[in-house]
Amino acid sequence: MNLMHYMIILAVSAVVTLVATPLVRSASLRLGLVDVPCGRKVHTKHISRLGGVAIFAGFSAAIALQLAGEVWFGWPQLILAQGFQVFGVLGGLLAIFIIGVIDDVVGLSPAYKLLGQAFAASIVIAAGVRIDFIGNPAGGGLIALGLLGVPLTLVYIVGFTNVINLIDGLDGLAAGVSAIGAISFLVIAIHTNQFAAAALAAALIGACIGFLRYNFNPASIFMGDSGAMFLGLALAGISILGVMKSVAAIALAVPLLIIGVPIFDTIVAIIRRIRHQRPIQEADRGHIHHRLLGRGFDQRQTVLIIYLWSAALAVGGYAMLYAPTAIKLATFLLLATLSGVMAYWLGLFEAAHHHVEDESFEEKGAAD
Repeated sequence: MNLMHYMIILAVSAVVTLVATPLVRSASLRLGLVDVPCGRKVHTKHISRLGGVAIFAGFSAAIALQLAGEVWFGWPQLILAQGFQVFGVLGGLLAIFIIGVIDDVVGLSPAYKLLGQAFAASIVIAAGVRIDFIGNPAGGGLIALGLLGVPLTLVYIVGFTNVINLIDGLDGLAAGVSAIGAISFLVIAIHTNQFAAAALAAALIGACIGFLRYNFNPASIFMGDSGAMFLGLALAGISILGVMKSVAAIALAVPLLIIGVPIFDTIVAIIRRIRHQRPIQEADRGHIHHRLLGRGFDQRQTVLIIYLWSAALAVGGYAMLYAPTAIKLATFLLLATLSGVMAYWLGLFEAAHHHVEDESFEEKGAAD
């Protein structure tokens, strides 16, 4: 498949998002749908929190154009060739977007939000987008999961949805990390001829890039839950459609490594809260971005450091998929060591300031 075609999808998504974002921002400000600075949030003024609407618009426009081209203009069959599963992912994305908008506008309790995430994930799973195999750590090869693949996929999708939401704490952070992850998934999907996953990844990259124009520090709009949860579920769906189709036994570990920074941050936050006898769902200022700010880095420097960390993990994920066994092991040990050193240097396991707010597993409105 011609790389230029994916670049067209990416460009359409980026341009539509770029145009839609200031329109959404203006409407949001007029309606009073803004994020108010308080507690652990690092911004100091009222800012629109409905940027997810623009992200959704850009992504949807690119996919709609591709579908129209396939149906009426003889374009390459990227979506329709794998139609049912792709439409399942798109249905799940629509559901999580609607749930996110409701939360951004009126607010949802953590329990209802989790139920909504599970519902959106179930749409994806019902379409046959599942993790069917995992690598055999003992003897190599693959282990068929059978019906166990359903709950594993549910946890995987909901987990992805929440880790992107968790890292959504500084200007441009979630959008940039998601773009880096989507670029990796695009490269892998093209390499393995998973054209539908590649098309979705290209559209997601474009939406993130277009949004970053207004979201990078100093941000004039935040993505809110409608954006963060959308990005998380999109990355989960794309990784299953693309990376999981690989015959490599290590396939499940690859997307976890590519999106390793928010996953690592989430795991450390859970350990930290258990260790210091705090509720797991209680928000605090102990996340990676908070610790880097505490080390004296400004917002831009902090975000760029996490970008670099994410890019290193993404390269490592690619190496884990295609490199010889010795290089896979060396890559894993190197990245694990570097991440461990970062965790120790930042004091990620140490107690942090806590803010008891009804926000569950998220840094809602922290400053994107």
